[in-house]
Amino acid sequence: MSGSDEGTVWLWPQQDEARARAEAVIAKEVGVDPLAARVLIQRGHDTPKAVHDFLNDGLAQLPDPFTMKGLQAAVDRLAQAVLKQERVTLYGDYDVDGVSSTALLTSFLAEVGLQVDTYIPHRLGEGYGLNVKAIEKIAEGGAKLLVTLDCGITSHAEVSRANALGLQVIVVDHHAVPETMPPALAVLNPLQPGCGYPTKWLCAAGVCFNLVMGLRKVLREQGHFAGKAEPNLKQHLDLVALATVADVVPLTQVNRIFVRHGLDMLTDGRRPGVRALKDVAALSVERITASHVGFRLGPRINAAGRLDDASVGLRLLLSKTFEAALPLARALDAANAERQQIERAMLDGAVEQATELVLRGAKGLVLAKDGWHPGVVGIVASRVVERFHRPTVLVGIYEGMGRGSARSVEGFHLYDALKSCSEHMAKFGGHKAAAGLSVEPGRIEALRAAFEEVCAQRLTPEQLRARCRIDAVASPLELTEASVNALEKLQPFGMGNPTPVLGLKGLRASARVLDNKSPGEPGHLKLTLDAAPALDVIGFRLAEDAALVDGPVDLACQVGVDEFRGVRRVGLKVKTLRASP
Repeated sequence: MSGSDEGTVWLWPQQDEARARAEAVIAKEVGVDPLAARVLIQRGHDTPKAVHDFLNDGLAQLPDPFTMKGLQAAVDRLAQAVLKQERVTLYGDYDVDGVSSTALLTSFLAEVGLQVDTYIPHRLGEGYGLNVKAIEKIAEGGAKLLVTLDCGITSHAEVSRANALGLQVIVVDHHAVPETMPPALAVLNPLQPGCGYPTKWLCAAGVCFNLVMGLRKVLREQGHFAGKAEPNLKQHLDLVALATVADVVPLTQVNRIFVRHGLDMLTDGRRPGVRALKDVAALSVERITASHVGFRLGPRINAAGRLDDASVGLRLLLSKTFEAALPLARALDAANAERQQIERAMLDGAVEQATELVLRGAKGLVLAKDGWHPGVVGIVASRVVERFHRPTVLVGIYEGMGRGSARSVEGFHLYDALKSCSEHMAKFGGHKAAAGLSVEPGRIEALRAAFEEVCAQRLTPEQLRARCRIDAVASPLELTEASVNALEKLQPFGMGNPTPVLGLKGLRASARVLDNKSPGEPGHLKLTLDAAPALDVIGFRLAEDAALVDGPVDLACQVGVDEFRGVRRVGLKVKTLRASP
């Protein structure tokens, strides 16, 4: 976002004596750098115990999986399937979360002696979630048990059909819970009423990991592992980390534990498919971060499901050797490049439509076009939200049906808003930040009118403006390599625990503009601070703000340590700037 945008809301942290005392106590008792302590306090970790627990969240701190409603029934049924060698089919969604969940449960069940069938629906041909034709095909194949992964919570009719065909169903999902639950043998979803699991916003792979934790315990009690080693569940946390980051759920509580340890496994790269994926993504870094997952690994796994066949990603993650995985990884890499081209073309059209609607006064956006690829609408919807700061529904019309994805702004419950417009959609599901839907082309205008009305009623003017949220106020002299390293210990960064943004107030600086190598993009702004000339400060694509540097400026920055030709320097990446008020 541009600092010259007068509509940007700068959200500064509270500064008072109580916080100053808490910072001093935390720094002294826990040994945390004062700047890191300031960030932690702003994020609610305001006592030595809270900070200690946040920084020392090991696997031993995972909750009892049996606090999850439905888990006991699910593991008992799966244990029976293992014992009797029953035919089981895993039905996973076509995104990273569904594919990773399917790979996780397939791998674990193979380790305990049960080979299963898998089914990933085709996004364009079958759409999201369970479908009756697939269920009938699975039942005809002789399956006795169906486990849904990252779908099924709204599939009442489809689960009923499975039951009628003699197929028992376990639903593993994390999306918003409908008023009427599907008639499954067991439903695992922390959001369902009566579920005691403490972290509510797991992804499906996180729910699935609890399932295998519980199943391993039941199998142990039944003597299944007598005389042989138990499966090491930590090795599957790479899959949970991939899904948790890619599905953009908050990296707090249990999710933080999953991702911290899962990133270790991704860095280690024991899984051949992960090694091949890192190879094609040119990731030869010392350590894999959540950012690498979100921008390099996750999109490649997602690409096949967005454009064609998501089972390529599943086969990659289940590959036994690097040699078998590499051609699959290359196919995903090619699909991702194709997806990027499609995305750029769609974004131009979506921005044109959105601009017209915003000028008309729309507070929420429903954008649609025949020919927009249904597999890319979610990504483009996110880009539109970033640019226009409005909840956005993007619909691509394919074979006579509109298939869409929706993304929200902070503080606006998207699922509830769509629920108010449900009469205009054939099907929808999701949660407060994102959703998927299908709509008859003839109902799109009615959906647009209804969605705009709901947004106009529920959104505040401030929610429609870009936000710059400051985690801590800092002085340039505080930004040392030691303080930057202390901030790095707060990783993994992502939704719910973003990369810290520091606010620097009233600085004098000089600026020069650097050309952008990307045609049509604004240049970059290189700053030299009077108070700390050794700091390397750059604002990417902020050249238009050069005039602001004539006087004192406020900067919102992310910090890191850069190394060039053996010389290490603290670097500041300016997210936005403004003339000091």
